[in-house]
Amino acid sequence: MVVNPKSGTRSKEGLGECVAERLADCGISVGVAYTEGPGHAVELATEAVGKGTDIVISAGGDGTVNEIASVLSHTATSLGIIPLGSGNGFARSLGIPQDVGEALKIIGSGHSITCDRGIVNGHPFYCTSGIGFDAAVSEKFAKTKRRGRISYVKNVLLEFLKYQPEPYAIAIEGRVITERAFLIAICNASQYGNNAYIAPNAKLSDGMLDLIVIHDGSPLSTVKVGVDLLTGYLDRNTRIDTFRISSASISRSGEGPVHVDGEPLHLGSRLDVVCDALSLKVCAPEKMETFKPIVSPFLAMLSDLRYDMISKFRQ
Repeated sequence: MVVNPKSGTRSKEGLGECVAERLADCGISVGVAYTEGPGHAVELATEAVGKGTDIVISAGGDGTVNEIASVLSHTATSLGIIPLGSGNGFARSLGIPQDVGEALKIIGSGHSITCDRGIVNGHPFYCTSGIGFDAAVSEKFAKTKRRGRISYVKNVLLEFLKYQPEPYAIAIEGRVITERAFLIAICNASQYGNNAYIAPNAKLSDGMLDLIVIHDGSPLSTVKVGVDLLTGYLDRNTRIDTFRISSASISRSGEGPVHVDGEPLHLGSRLDVVCDALSLKVCAPEKMETFKPIVSPFLAMLSDLRYDMISKFRQ
């Protein structure tokens, strides 16, 4: 198990002992390592794969998942997830609960699926990547000392007040679309995290990515987009275009921020995106629930509230 001690806001104290004890009941022995900075999870996962480890557990957020999964892709080693980040988009899209004990039940069951990943200019992502507003927010959030939902929402609001949409040219299967866009998201999973559904119909194992274009618009229409993100109706919003792609190229006026699984990078004026189909084995629930607008977000919100209340009671 690779633990990122700086991810999210939850304490990691006693996590190693808890995980080792619970998985021992499933016949699984666990070694624990803690990351010391960006890129360290890659080193730890590489060492684990070299030893023939069956499962590498990511105990952190989507950034930690990304580092570990980039090593595990196209190997026999499976990824397990204990979601301890700020958003946990990949875990949520898989239906992995936020509760540590419930997440461990999934790992202990031995059930896994094989899912896709996206690659943008050589950088893999397993949940979402994007340019525009969400990349600007990710860059700002990465510089913030305080983590968690409240801090993220604060950064979203501050960036929204000053953000200016940019022109893009999107090439898909020989067709070029020119748009002035608020953001362009490339999605393997259905949500950013925190139950914000950027691509409600995205599937993790279909060999395709969902490219979402949110067009420039008035502040009021942008607020409507935010509501649709949280209710699961974004695909019905008239400011949204959705393209199902196996590959695409996006051009912009110059280099700038791009996020991969919420982590900001600076890349050039052209972004080449491709779907690497069925490349990662990941521990997942045996039954994946079908997404339903309003219903699924509401049930997810209730689950989060329940977990938050239980966590506070334990403290």
